[in-house]
Formats: sequence, structure tokens, C-alpha cells
Amino acid sequence: MKMSTPGHSWDENLNVFRLFRYYCLRLKRLRGTPRFLAGGIAVGVFVGFTPTMPFHTALIVLLAIASRTSPLAGIISSWIVCNPLTCLPLYYLAAMIGNQVTPYELSLEDVQALLAFIRTADDLRKSLTMMGNMGYEALAVMLAGGFCLALPVSVLSYYGTLPFFRHIHNKRMKKQQLR
Repeated sequence: MKMSTPGHSWDENLNVFRLFRYYCLRLKRLRGTPRFLAGGIAVGVFVGFTPTMPFHTALIVLLAIASRTSPLAGIISSWIVCNPLTCLPLYYLAAMIGNQVTPYELSLEDVQALLAFIRTADDLRKSLTMMGNMGYEALAVMLAGGFCLALPVSVLSYYGTLPFFRHIHNKRMKKQQLR
């Protein structure tokens, strides 16, 4: 049995390409210089690739203001990069890279062992200490891996979107000259 809303098929509701075109249209309509907009994209991609999910919008706005780039372009690009479909693979990659660049090791088995210990432990202080140590190590692994992953991708996104925004800027300038 196929689930769908009245008048729409399930495939139409989850059309990823349509959603991608929508976000591209939103980016095309943004106002600003090409460097301002491409810089915002780079900030959004950088933050989107880091494992800081609950703080994405705040970090993007702060970094965009500090770097004098577009916060709105950053927020839109962060939504494109880090969404429910891409969040888990990005975090997995961040953990794998973080395991390589930090002295700590984060694995699913360690997390499961910690949860099993907490469920069976009698000493609350010992379980909180173990959780704190694991939390510090996990945070270090995820942030280091996320930064290592985010930096080259954000630089590529800047230089990849700069021609796009220059083209749009030139089209707008030609249109204004014709008036």
C-alpha cells in the first residue's frame, strides 16, 4: 500500500531534486555582491559540516557578521548541507576523521559499553565521571573531525559558488543598463 497525501503521490512529496532547485532559486534571489554571497555560502557549509547541530544558526550568524558575509546565504547553504538525510553520514565521517587526527578513539562499541555500565552501575559518581570523560573525548573527536572535513569543503564551496553569483550579478547589471 502506497502512503500519500490527497492529490499527491509519495514520490512527489519527497522529490529531492525539486527541493534542491527551490534552494538554488532562493540563493539566486539573494541580494549582495558575489563575494558577500559566496562568503556566506562558505560560512554555512563550514558550520553545516561541523557537529554543532543545535547551534548552527547562531554560529552562522556570528561568523557571517564577523567575516562580513551573508548570514542568509549561510543559513540556506547549511540547510542544504546538513539536513535529516545527510546528518548521520556527516557525523560518521567526522568521527572517522576525528579518530585519525586525535589521540582518542570513538567507536559504537565504546558508547554501547558506557550505556550498559550506566544501566547496571550502583555508583552514580563513577558513572557520571565515566560519562564526562567519554563526553570530552567524543566532543574532541567529533569537533576535530568536523573541522578537518569542513575546512576544505567550505573553501571549495566559496570558489565554486563565486562564478555562480558573478553570473547572476552580471545579468542583473545588464538588465539595469537596458532600462
